[in-house]
Amino acid sequence: MAEDHKEDQTHNHDHNGIFGPRTELYFSMLCGVFLLIGFLIQMFGAETQSAWLYLIAYVIAYGFGGYYIAIEAFEKIKKGGFEIDFLMIAAAIGAAYIGSWAEGALLLFLFSLGHALENYAMNKAKKSIEALGDLTPKTALVKRDGKIEEVGVEDLKINDVIVVKPNSKIAADGVIIEGSSAINQASITGESMPIDKTAIATTDKLPDFKDIDASHVVFTGTLNGDGSIEVLVLKLSKDSTVARLIKMVSEVETQKSPTQRLTKKFEKWYVPIVIIVVFVLCFAYMVVDESFNESLYRAITVLVAASPCALAISTPSAVLSGIARAAQKGVLIKGGKALEDLGTIETIAFDKTGTLTEGKPKLTNLIPHDTYSEEDLARLVLEVESLSNHPLAKAIAKDVKSKYTMVHENLASNVSAIQGKGISATYQDKTVFIGNEKLMADEGMNIAPELRSKMEGLLKEGHTAMLIGQDAAVIGLVSVMDVPRKTAVETLKRLKTIGIQRMVMLTGDHQNVGDSIAKQIGLTEAKGNLLPEDKVEAIKELMQRDGKIAMVGDGVNDAPAMAYSTVSVAMGAAGSDVALETADVALMSDKIEMLPFVIGLSRASKRIIKQNIFISMGVVALLVPATILDLTNIGMAVAFHEGSTLVVVINALRLLAYTEKE
Repeated sequence: MAEDHKEDQTHNHDHNGIFGPRTELYFSMLCGVFLLIGFLIQMFGAETQSAWLYLIAYVIAYGFGGYYIAIEAFEKIKKGGFEIDFLMIAAAIGAAYIGSWAEGALLLFLFSLGHALENYAMNKAKKSIEALGDLTPKTALVKRDGKIEEVGVEDLKINDVIVVKPNSKIAADGVIIEGSSAINQASITGESMPIDKTAIATTDKLPDFKDIDASHVVFTGTLNGDGSIEVLVLKLSKDSTVARLIKMVSEVETQKSPTQRLTKKFEKWYVPIVIIVVFVLCFAYMVVDESFNESLYRAITVLVAASPCALAISTPSAVLSGIARAAQKGVLIKGGKALEDLGTIETIAFDKTGTLTEGKPKLTNLIPHDTYSEEDLARLVLEVESLSNHPLAKAIAKDVKSKYTMVHENLASNVSAIQGKGISATYQDKTVFIGNEKLMADEGMNIAPELRSKMEGLLKEGHTAMLIGQDAAVIGLVSVMDVPRKTAVETLKRLKTIGIQRMVMLTGDHQNVGDSIAKQIGLTEAKGNLLPEDKVEAIKELMQRDGKIAMVGDGVNDAPAMAYSTVSVAMGAAGSDVALETADVALMSDKIEMLPFVIGLSRASKRIIKQNIFISMGVVALLVPATILDLTNIGMAVAFHEGSTLVVVINALRLLAYTEKE
């Protein structure tokens, strides 16, 4: 990794000068201007009077065009490397030596323009990600000792309370403790619509930041809506989600893709070979009937034609453009390897809970039996379950309130948990039981055959079913289930459309639950009853069968399985340090529907990388034989060679506008 970083530094074209960050581009333009002036004087001026004028114009063009190229060539030579910049300077000097000043100036103009455009492409890609840093406000309004004072964000402390006014940026990661508002989180999660956020009920014994309900959490740099809110600071400025993203972007730049590594190795062998061949060609006049100048001209033309300029920037420009486009949509891709690998995936393994499903139990059925109406049964369930602290009871009470538009009226009392079986309570002066079949049997209650049949059907489909008993009789049943995400079905259809062949769910739940979810949303297969170590084995088996595998999960519970996969994708990574660190690809929002976009972008990036390599190597393969056989001149070689460099950069920049095709 360290070596990669050093190599990246040698290719850093972010030059500042008298014109600021764009000095290299302006120098390239001035080179072009003086090249044109020299050419016009040479073409239309009187030969004897203007010779020194156009020569001066070409020399100035050489100065502007070769300035940064010469600096980089010298820096590499000091480190013992003879790379593309050295070849270009050598070719330009050689062209001047044989009197081809116009061709040499044209070479430097196009090469420096390619450098400048490469610089532009890289910077545009980086800045579209690093612009996150500019989102963080410099100051915050803090409540201390009953007063509000303005302090720098670097001076904020954990558990400080900051006041966020309407339509202003939020200065720290934290939880809302007062007020409510719609927060624009596009800068972090890529979500286009503002998200409604409310104050948390209590700050006593807060869970980890990543485990707090998303409806109460806010992030640094996001934009508050029309409501005034107060936020309890839970992360320091340096540890905020934005700060971690920026840090990771800098790490991303050091992680070369497989194609980049291959081309880098190729260049290390190729450039010295070109230098040797060119040196030998300088002495072709000794075996071929031509002058030394003619041999030198051919050698210089070959030098221009053989330089792999386009190849050098074909992959990094595409990789950074792809990573930048992903970041604009709230997706962090950690380097070229992850980007390229994701584009080759045909099999995806999914965690179930919280990935394909909502991750929370939802009321699915409320079935009365005998004389009880559904409305009466709903009232009984709401009153009893509202008094229980069990997660299932809370979920049932919440959904009954919502579905039947009821309000808890405190009609039940004496709620008692019965370990491993359910609960009992007093409701309208009668004892009520809600629980499993064993609880009903212990209380001497029989289950009607039709109700038992319905319960068994629900259990087979993966529901958790509970019976309701009163007055020594079972009066109904209630069922809950971790239901599929609303967007899961459409997302999986889109994945199939873009070429994903197999989609497998790995879950610790019963096989019936897995099969039921798989059938509902259109998965290829489901593997249930898996412990974390079993998921690792399942990933290994899938890799043996299908080669490369992507694993999609939350980056925490599925960390071992994700570590073994070819590419790991974490969902809902905003605020989760573990997910950001462990995953190769992090979807900042909790939206599975972003997955087809990311895979489509990866495939588009891989296509463009292949196109760029084909263009760059194709031009070299055509030009080198043509120049050796003296079928082309230096002007044509310069135009074709440097033209290919411009083409690959422009081709790579297309990724910044990528949209998933319907």
